[in-house]
Amino acid sequence: MQKFACVILAAGQGTRMHSEMPKPLHKVAGQSMVRHVIDAASALSPEKIIVVIGENMGDMAVEVAPHLTAVQKVANGTGGAVKPAAEHLQGFDGDVVVLFGDTPLVTSNSITKLLDKRREHSDTGLVYSAMRLDNPASYGRMVLGDGDILERIVEFKDANDDERQINLCNGGIMCADGTRLFDWLDALSNDNAQAEYYLTDLPAIARKENLSTRIVEVPAEDMEGVNSRLDLAMIEKKFQNRLRIKAMEEGITLQDPDTTYFSFDTKIAKDVTIGQSVVFGVGVEIETGANILPFCHLEQCIVHSNASVGPFARLRPNADIGENAKVGNFVEIKKTKLGRGAKVSHLSYLGDAVVGERANIGAGTITCNYDGFLKYKTVIEADAFIGSNSALVAPVTVGAGAFVGAGSVISSDVPSNALGVTRAKLLISKEWAKNFREKKQAEKEGA
Repeated sequence: MQKFACVILAAGQGTRMHSEMPKPLHKVAGQSMVRHVIDAASALSPEKIIVVIGENMGDMAVEVAPHLTAVQKVANGTGGAVKPAAEHLQGFDGDVVVLFGDTPLVTSNSITKLLDKRREHSDTGLVYSAMRLDNPASYGRMVLGDGDILERIVEFKDANDDERQINLCNGGIMCADGTRLFDWLDALSNDNAQAEYYLTDLPAIARKENLSTRIVEVPAEDMEGVNSRLDLAMIEKKFQNRLRIKAMEEGITLQDPDTTYFSFDTKIAKDVTIGQSVVFGVGVEIETGANILPFCHLEQCIVHSNASVGPFARLRPNADIGENAKVGNFVEIKKTKLGRGAKVSHLSYLGDAVVGERANIGAGTITCNYDGFLKYKTVIEADAFIGSNSALVAPVTVGAGAFVGAGSVISSDVPSNALGVTRAKLLISKEWAKNFREKKQAEKEGA
């Protein structure tokens, strides 16, 4: 593939989003829309990626780093938006692909189609993406000449009745000869109702240099942009469907695909089973044969081979669940390494801990890892048994093979193979309950 650069337009404030945050920073599947576009471009190894941002968009510059940025100081149309990128493309003799920072469904395949079409014919100066729509609505119509030659793009409001019957519409993204693009942009006129410069006016300028403009058809879904919160929700749904299909094609069982939610970077090996209503935050890795039961939430964690998680479990950042380990219902784990075959079956919280192989954590056990100022570590060594409703006050170690009696508060180390218990002596007062009921019944009747 010949060299090319990408210019991503991301200066829009997105007023219809009703947000203080620039529109391309809103997230889909846990990642900003503009980063999705960057990922699609990066997969093709461009020479440069330049992101055009607005003034006072420091957060956007940080988000797209280490890629270059250029500032569009005045909102003056798509043609005006590309112009600031010229400072980074002086003397560039490859192709330039123009993308949009609010189209997170764009794929590397659609970008490749533009590049291939541009190089297919030596007389092609521009290639525009086109999509066929059953309901073209107010999209700009592509008026073709011979074959795939684009004569012009007609905006809906300017189209006549015949042109409005065309269902081939402007997809938005485009590819241009980089040696000529910025001269052509300088030749654009803003003599229109909006007083803006439009990329769709470039074909007529290229034609004056005897260079043709062609179209390449791409999936309409790839071109979908976001202008509102409703659009964002619809794009999220479509992105999730892509991730679900990919997961199942790679050998992962989704018991109810519509209720499984992935992040852009979720890594799941084959032969993993995922139950209903499972949510994966960013940074999750699941190894072969693991079973994620229904109603679990996982983020920034790893689940090793053949482990079981859930139902109703929460794995927080730096949870490391060992091979064949079990995390049961209503268990929360944070910054804890659970050894091979260890079990935390129900109703427990483990934070800032290391649990050895085959250790068993009884129901209701918690690690008291925070004193209001600092976090402390709990170590539970291999084959230890922690009785139900125990509180382990960190820093503390329970040695290998040791037992902790149910209901204990353990604030000192328990040696290996020892029993640690702080249970109070049982006191029995005979007939107390009977006497209590009689007394209270009399009080109630006399009230």
